[in-house]
Amino acid sequence: MKEMIKEIIREEMSRLNKTFYFMAGLPRSGSTLLSSILNQNPRFYSGPSSPVVPTMIALENSLANDELFLGYPKPQQAKEIIASVLPQYYSDRPEPVIFDKNRSWTVRMEYIPGYFDIAPKVICPVRDTAEILTSFISMLRRNPYEVDGKINFVDEMLIKNNIPLTDNNRCELLASPAGILGQSVEGLQKALMEGYDQSLHFVEYKDLVNNPQETMQKIYEFLGEEPFEHTFDNLKNENRENDGKIYGFADMHEVRPVVKATAPSPEEILSAEILEKCQNTEFWRTLGQVEEETTEETVAETEVVEDGGDEDETSIIGAGV
Repeated sequence: MKEMIKEIIREEMSRLNKTFYFMAGLPRSGSTLLSSILNQNPRFYSGPSSPVVPTMIALENSLANDELFLGYPKPQQAKEIIASVLPQYYSDRPEPVIFDKNRSWTVRMEYIPGYFDIAPKVICPVRDTAEILTSFISMLRRNPYEVDGKINFVDEMLIKNNIPLTDNNRCELLASPAGILGQSVEGLQKALMEGYDQSLHFVEYKDLVNNPQETMQKIYEFLGEEPFEHTFDNLKNENRENDGKIYGFADMHEVRPVVKATAPSPEEILSAEILEKCQNTEFWRTLGQVEEETTEETVAETEVVEDGGDEDETSIIGAGV
C-alpha cells in the first residue's frame, strides 16, 4: 500500500516536471534577498512565504479528528490529498525548480520524505541573534504605530498580554518560545536533533551580503544544480507580500537593488542587558566544530586500539562510556 502511494506521488511530481527545495531559517536573515537572487535564474522560482506546510498540517489534523473519516478511514486517499498540496500550489508556475519558503518546514521535516518521497534539501538563512533583534527594533522605530489599520504583530502581542511597549520587552517577546525568533530557533534545533543536519544548508546573512558569489556557489553545490552567473547590483523583489495587511509593517520585505549590509550595529540599538543575553546563542556555528572533534576522537581511539590490542580496547570503551 505504501509503495502504491509513493508511486502515485512520484507520478504527480513527474507530470508536473518540477524539483522542490525548501527554505526555512531565522527571521530578518536575508531570505527575501536570497529569493530575489535565486529568481535571476530562469529555471528557479522562490516566492514569498507560502501556506503549503500549514495547510498540510491543518489537513492532517482535520482528518485525524474527523468522525466521518474515522468511521470509514481511507488512509491512502488521505495521504494523496495532503501530498497534492505542494505540487498543486505551484501548478501555475512554469519554472522547473521551486523553492517553497516557510519556517515551519523545520518542524515538519518528516513531511518531505514521507509525503513527497524526496530527500529534504532545506536552505536555512541565519544571522547573529543581536543583529536580528536590531533589525526588528529598527523596523519598529521607523514604522508608524498602525499600517493599513493594523498594529504591528510584535506590539499587538504585548498589548494583548498587558506588557509595556519597551524595546527590551519587544526583544524578550521576539526571542521567547511564543515569539517569531524563538519559534524559528526551536524549529532548527528540532530538525538537528532529529538527525536532519545533512539536509540543512545554513546561509549566514553576513556571508550573503559580503561574499554573495561564493555563498551562491555553495548553495548550488548543496542543491546539486548547474551553476548560474548571478549579478548582485540590480536586484528586484517581484513577489512582494502585503506587509502592512499581514504583519503591520510597511517595509518588512524590502530588497535594495545592490547587495550590501546597511543595518545599524546592535550596540547602537539594543540595551546592554539584551546584548548580554544574545551572546553565544548562534548554535549552528558549532555544528562543524563538534563534528570535527568527534571525528578526531574516533580516529584517536582507533589508533590506540590498533596499538594496544584487545586489552586496551576494553579500557578505551569503558573510558568512552
